[in-house]
Amino acid sequence: MMTLEEVAKRAGVSSATVSRVLNNAGKVRPTTRKRVLEAVRELRYHPNVHAKALAGAKSRTLGMIVSNLKNPYFVDIFGSLEAAADRHGYEVVVESTGYNTQRLAASVRSMLGRRLLGLSVIVSEMDDSLIEELTESRLPVVFHDVGRATPNAAHITVDWEKPMQKTVEYLYSLGHRRMAFVGHHTGLASLQARRQAFLNALEHYSHSVEFGTEADVDSPEGGRLATRRLLATGFEPTAILCVNDFMALGVLRELQSRGLSVPRDVSVTGFDNINLSEFTNPPLTTVNVPRERIGRLVFEALAPQEGQRVSSHEIVVHPEVVIRDSTAPAKTP
Repeated sequence: MMTLEEVAKRAGVSSATVSRVLNNAGKVRPTTRKRVLEAVRELRYHPNVHAKALAGAKSRTLGMIVSNLKNPYFVDIFGSLEAAADRHGYEVVVESTGYNTQRLAASVRSMLGRRLLGLSVIVSEMDDSLIEELTESRLPVVFHDVGRATPNAAHITVDWEKPMQKTVEYLYSLGHRRMAFVGHHTGLASLQARRQAFLNALEHYSHSVEFGTEADVDSPEGGRLATRRLLATGFEPTAILCVNDFMALGVLRELQSRGLSVPRDVSVTGFDNINLSEFTNPPLTTVNVPRERIGRLVFEALAPQEGQRVSSHEIVVHPEVVIRDSTAPAKTP
C-alpha cells in the first residue's frame, strides 16, 4: 500500500504539503496542488482516515456517491438505503458530485480512503479508469445507471426504452403529433441514452410526428429554461416529455406562466414518480421507478450477512407508466 511519503516523493514536495492538499487545508499553489493530485492518481494512494482507530474492527459503514442530492430521486434511494442500514446497525456516508467527473473521481478516492463495508455509485457520469480502480480495490460496489458488473460489483440499471415507448404510444393515441423532449447533461452517455430512447420511440411515427429536444441543468429552473428555449424556436409542441419529474416541475411552471393550460394546451410527462409528482398542479403523468426497492437492493448487495450477496450481477428494473391529470387529448386546431 502506498504511503503519504511516497506521494510526496513522487510530487517533489513535503509530506506536510501533500497533507494540506488532501485535506484542502492551508494555502497551496495551484501548480503544486495539480502535481500532488497527479501523484495521488498515478500511485492510487488512498489515505485510510480510520485505520488507526479501527484496526481489526469490522466496518459498519456503507458509502454512497450520487450525482445530485437536490434531486428527490437520489434522495429517495439514499433514504431507502439509510433506513435499511439503520435497521441492521449500519451507517451511511454520502457525497454528491454535481454531475462533474472530476468531483466523482475525488469522491471515489475519498470513499476508498474510508473504512467501508461497501460503496454504492448512483451517478450518471463515469470514467472507465474509475471502474478499473474500484475493481482493483476489491471493495464491494454497486453501480446504478453507469458502470458494469465486475467480480466485486453488482450493476442495477433501469429499462428506459419500454416505458418511453409506452409513453409516446399513449400520447400518440391521444392525438399528439408535435412532441418534445426536455433533458439535462446530454454530454453524458447515460443521459444521452434517455434522449435516444425518446427518438427511438418516435421511429414508429416518423412520418406523422414532429419533434424537438432541449436540455439544461438537472433542476426545476433547468426545466423552465429548457422550455423557454424550446418555445423560442417557434416549435409549438402539444406534449412535452421530461427526462425526470424534477425538471418537469419547471416545465409546468414555464408553461403556466405563459398562460398555457396543462393539459388542455400542452400535455406534460415526467419520469421517476418522485413524491412531489402527485402534488403538482395538475398531478404529473410519469413513470414509476421503484427507488425504495433500488435502495434495498443496494443494501442487500453490500451487507452479505443480512442476505445473499449480489456479486458480479446485472439487475434490471422495469418501471411502469403512471397516468395522472397532466396529460389529455391533443387540442384540436
